[in-house]
Amino acid sequence: MSLQARQFFAELCLPFTDSTVVGNTYYATPAAGAPLRLRISFTGTIYADTYGGLRLTVVHADRGEIDAVALSFVDHGTFHRRDEAQRTPRNSDKYGTFNTYHRPGQPPWEGAVTTGLRDAIEQYTSVWFPGAWETSAPSRAAGPTTQKAPEPPTSRTASRIR
Repeated sequence: MSLQARQFFAELCLPFTDSTVVGNTYYATPAAGAPLRLRISFTGTIYADTYGGLRLTVVHADRGEIDAVALSFVDHGTFHRRDEAQRTPRNSDKYGTFNTYHRPGQPPWEGAVTTGLRDAIEQYTSVWFPGAWETSAPSRAAGPTTQKAPEPPTSRTASRIR
């Protein structure tokens, strides 16, 4: 069955316009004209067709792999809500992972919350590609899900409320 990697990486809302997905791997050139590239792939587990995170790799065009980091789905809470709802025990091989088998019409990573992963990817890539997120991405604050926190009452408004 298909991993639907293109949809997974689209859900992460990565800001790099010079990017593509080939197979199950995301490739990007976050800084135009620079020799460094970003590669993001799924990390497997000891179980066939089961994935437990992402591996981010910085690749130099001439020198090859420069640096890499693994981001675990468990560490970033990607499937915490799903696993809690399904009462999947933490010591289960299914906790914090997904496999290629899924319900018809649903992605294999159904129930993923990618906010923690996206934040970790942003933090990591900001080290290697400074400014790439600011120049490539629209502000997250402009998104429809962002809400302004209500301002705390001042002493003047608090006395009117009473």
